[in-house]
Amino acid sequence: MNESLITDAPMTITVDDYISVRERTTDLASPLTIEDHIPQPVYFASPPKWHLAHTTWFFEQMVLKEHVANYEEFHPEFSFYFNSYYNTLGARTLRADRGSITRPGVEEVYAYRKHVDSAMKSFVSEPEQVTTEIAELIILGLNHEQQHQELMVTDFKYAFALNHVGPVYHPEADFAGKIEKQPAGWIQMEEGVYEIGFEGKGFHFDNEQGRHKVYLHSFAIAETLVTNGEFIQFIEDGGYQRHELWLDEGWSWVQQNEISHPMYWVKEEGKWFRYTLAGYKEVNPDEMLCHVSFYEANAFAQWKGMRLPTEFEWEAASNHFNWGERWEWTNSAYLAYPQFKIAEGAVGEYNGKFMINQMVLRGASCATAPGHSRNTYRNFFHPQYQWQYSGIRLAKSI
Repeated sequence: MNESLITDAPMTITVDDYISVRERTTDLASPLTIEDHIPQPVYFASPPKWHLAHTTWFFEQMVLKEHVANYEEFHPEFSFYFNSYYNTLGARTLRADRGSITRPGVEEVYAYRKHVDSAMKSFVSEPEQVTTEIAELIILGLNHEQQHQELMVTDFKYAFALNHVGPVYHPEADFAGKIEKQPAGWIQMEEGVYEIGFEGKGFHFDNEQGRHKVYLHSFAIAETLVTNGEFIQFIEDGGYQRHELWLDEGWSWVQQNEISHPMYWVKEEGKWFRYTLAGYKEVNPDEMLCHVSFYEANAFAQWKGMRLPTEFEWEAASNHFNWGERWEWTNSAYLAYPQFKIAEGAVGEYNGKFMINQMVLRGASCATAPGHSRNTYRNFFHPQYQWQYSGIRLAKSI
């Protein structure tokens, strides 16, 4: 693996490190029925069974098959079924068809995880075999799995919400039910040159590298995130009917998809309710807004006479406010930092090829795996997506 991907990452990996991440994935899936593991209701949300298998495929394909002599592959077709987007590693199932794979079954996928975990634990338990390069690759694989843990939560929710009865995944799994307790205020940031990007030791993705200087004009950024109550005011003021508030693509998206509220909201007898993984709950106006697209975030900012922060403004100010409960939309396109280079081989397909037509979100969310966040982390999604735990932090020029 090209060392530029995770320069300064920890140089060792332990069996406990590996097990703790792998077990959290199966813990997240433990409340599911067999039937829950299979559906793919929309092309961008993968079935739980596929997440369980793909995160296992990473270690088999990238580590065991490459670095363990005489490793016995679990099944020769699994590389086709559970490759995600690595063209370097051969043909794969189309993304939209992941839910059509009924065989291998769920039990066989869990057997696959057990097989690979046994081989990985044996490999990692002998440190003399695990070079710095291999340790970095395993650490990348664990961070990759943590990303899929968050996707599992959001994909569970999308599938369950389509069920008329509103299934309960777990009675204590209302990830989004967080009150914004701080008084709303503004953080003033002075005009000047700021350093942006990862610096120091520890894991980071290649898209965070290339620490560089940016010049920022004076601006103010909100101490708190937009609440449900504030967004209800936007709805009641005709926010979804006023074309002047929307970007042209956003207005087309609203009209074509008949969007009139955040994802998972429903209005009954004059009251707003939202679907959660703990069932339906009445919308609390004091909770942080969740499940809005970039288009909605930008329209709300226009309605307030403000704007969204750029990702550079967000990072420069991030030590002055609390973050981590919502992925926060920024007004920055997902582009490479200066001196960014795509690594050779399969790992080079991890981030760089997606730097087109996507917007950057900063922070983390209530569904993010513990320890999997930092203020230089650059998440990215297409502007129409709502299914992540995304929210809004306003900014304004001063």
